[in-house]
Amino acid sequence: MKKLFVLAIVCLTTYCTSAQSVDLRRKIEVTGIAEQEVTPDIINVTISLQEYINGKTKVTIEQLENQLETAVKDVGIAKEDFTVNNLYSYNNTYQKKKNPDFLASKQYSIRFRDLNKYNQILSLVDPKGIQSTNIENYDYSKITTVKRELKIQALLAAKEKANYLLNSIGAKLGSVIEVNEVDNNGMEPQAMFANRAMTFKALPQVSDIDFKKIKLSFQVHAVFEIIP
Repeated sequence: MKKLFVLAIVCLTTYCTSAQSVDLRRKIEVTGIAEQEVTPDIINVTISLQEYINGKTKVTIEQLENQLETAVKDVGIAKEDFTVNNLYSYNNTYQKKKNPDFLASKQYSIRFRDLNKYNQILSLVDPKGIQSTNIENYDYSKITTVKRELKIQALLAAKEKANYLLNSIGAKLGSVIEVNEVDNNGMEPQAMFANRAMTFKALPQVSDIDFKKIKLSFQVHAVFEIIP
């Protein structure tokens, strides 16, 4: 009997504790959105070079590479922004011995902060040796600051929305109870020039055309207390 009495007390205590944890506050849940367009100012491009036969003479990968290195230096690209993409580089020593007609290829990564330099570099490299170019990815140097500002704006937008909705029914907005942010942004790489047959001679030396803008959008789900 004593054991049953103790068990009853434990169950009653648990029930009371559970009842006390129920949040009985009146709430309103809203979503705030903030958006901004930015122009990427960091663009990573891959350039693939390939040997070719000019009449009876082979234009080697070493010659093409020297042209590219010189062009990169001449337009002011920093050394750390010009690298060989080892994943796609060919060690052609064995291939040359096995097949003298083998045409070696090599791929490079260049980080641009000015797309005009892209055109300048291509104009300084033998166009017949350019196999393809492609935008690998891009970024915005102030992305962290912009994200922070947009999240704040989204939260303020959520608060403003909740406020005018409650005003319409004569209620008042209380303190915020819960905030959840949603980040659906992503910077996807886009194809650029990727055809060896394309003519590069007519590329402009200087252009005032910006890179395609990207839209950053943030949502904030907020729960506010309703004051009667």
